[in-house]
Amino acid sequence: MKQLALGVQLRADAVFESFAPGANSEIIAALRAAGGNPVWIWGARGSGKTHLLQAVCAAAGDAAAYFPLSRELGLPPGALSGFENCPVLCVDDVDAVAGNLDWEHALFRLYNEAAELHTRLIFAASAAPRTLAWCLDDWKSRAGACVVYQLRDLDEAGRIEALCLRAAQRGLQLPRETAEFLLNRFPRDLPSLLGLLDALDEASLAAQRRLTIPFIRAALEKSAKTPP
Repeated sequence: MKQLALGVQLRADAVFESFAPGANSEIIAALRAAGGNPVWIWGARGSGKTHLLQAVCAAAGDAAAYFPLSRELGLPPGALSGFENCPVLCVDDVDAVAGNLDWEHALFRLYNEAAELHTRLIFAASAAPRTLAWCLDDWKSRAGACVVYQLRDLDEAGRIEALCLRAAQRGLQLPRETAEFLLNRFPRDLPSLLGLLDALDEASLAAQRRLTIPFIRAALEKSAKTPP
């Protein structure tokens, strides 16, 4: 699978099977289907945009490329050149370059060249394309022509399902009451909950203990007493 030569890694757990769909079954079906018009998915932080883009890449294998536009990476617009040749291209964090004329020209060229080459394009952002502050009308028009889906946040049942899926993927048995305990006593955004589960899993492996509520309480108390 083609990746950027600057330390960008696809998460091994970012596959369709580990994504709790909630109210997003239509989006997942669209992403799993082959070909079609460019797709734009948007949603709040933690809604699963990056997970789904990387799941598309995992499913497509060597035919796919994942390209994040996060400001932290500091990529120049020219870095997009050549990616139009990938049969499947997922471009993440597109909203990060809204208002940057050079980047918008690069995205406009990418869109047009990908259409000629029948490259499948999937974009992800924090907002719908027509609501972002683009400065290049040609790119705004192309972005607005994508098939747009909004990712809905998971409800409580969906978050518990997501925790159980992550646990199963790690070979971990997570009792439902333990998942409910995590959900009710810790930050409810999914990235925080999944990160906490991963840390607790490592602690349970080290202690050779099951991930029960008493173990979680003991592990967190121990962590709070440990000097930074």
